[in-house]
Amino acid sequence: MTTKQNIGVFTNPKHELYVTEIDTPQAADLTEDEVLVHVKCTGICGSDIHFQKHGCIGPTMVVEGEHILGHESSGEILAVGNKVTNLKTGDKVALEPGVPCKSCKACLTGKYNGCEKVLFSSTPPVAGFLRRYIKHPAQFCHKINSLTYQQGALLEPLSVSYCGVRHIGLQLGQSVLVCGAGPIGYVTAKCAESAGAFPIVVTDIEQSKLDFIKKEIPSVTTVLVTGSLQENLKKVASATESFDVAIDCTGVEPSLELATHALDFGGKLHIIGVGREFQKFPFMILSVKEIHVTFQYRYANTWPTVVKLMQAGIINLDKLITHSFALEDAEEAFKLAADPKSGAMKIIIEDA
Repeated sequence: MTTKQNIGVFTNPKHELYVTEIDTPQAADLTEDEVLVHVKCTGICGSDIHFQKHGCIGPTMVVEGEHILGHESSGEILAVGNKVTNLKTGDKVALEPGVPCKSCKACLTGKYNGCEKVLFSSTPPVAGFLRRYIKHPAQFCHKINSLTYQQGALLEPLSVSYCGVRHIGLQLGQSVLVCGAGPIGYVTAKCAESAGAFPIVVTDIEQSKLDFIKKEIPSVTTVLVTGSLQENLKKVASATESFDVAIDCTGVEPSLELATHALDFGGKLHIIGVGREFQKFPFMILSVKEIHVTFQYRYANTWPTVVKLMQAGIINLDKLITHSFALEDAEEAFKLAADPKSGAMKIIIEDA
């Protein structure tokens, strides 16, 4: 069934990054509700870089041993378990990385991203998808037969941004400030544009990222925010006096402060970005402007919709991919992804 040796992309508490051989799963190893997948494409996420460089995200997600990275993946079904009826050999699938317990209150109320027992691939100690062959529950494999494998790998970051836009209830014609012009900021701006938001302003401290977004989404206004709060406020106000909605994709204090001051009375601030464990907020501005602040932890119930959006061409993220590497060359791919001056947006690791 599998013709090559399985390999995986690892990090460890020494912050090393390496590719090595691992056991190869076989069809006979599947449980009745699992599938065997040849992972074809995996995007490198900022969290992968963080786990490799810093060994943790917050106090609970800590790399304590040899750990496989990657959670933005697509692949080909090689075999199915005895009770799998929705998938067959040869199907293209996108892999949803979070597998919840299905029995806790969060799961039973449809908020399975809050499941405390979730097994989320690439989050320690759960091994990630940066392997040639994996087993995965069929329920969390979504058919993408009309999409490319690269497009399938982009469905995970699209889930993040779509969940944010859905969470905040973005409406046609609302003005939106997107803080952060990395991959999630880019995808969030695309979602906001597709939802009919206008104007859309995207901020960042890196001009190259802003230039990329402006080239690919000409309708947005981009703003370099390297000055004082008042200087940055004046810049973003060139597009509109105040904003109905701000979506922060950075998790850093200056962006949150700028977003708070830029919002209209009663505006909404939604925070996707992951920042330091403790931060300062402009409390009185939030209070006197009655700003509604919401946060986001991953996503839930997004995958069927984002597959549909991409298949229909409503959201096209092809240009987000700036570099591609073979699985065997993952070390080189991670070096490029970790360099903020490289100009890379989304780097894909592929296996033929």
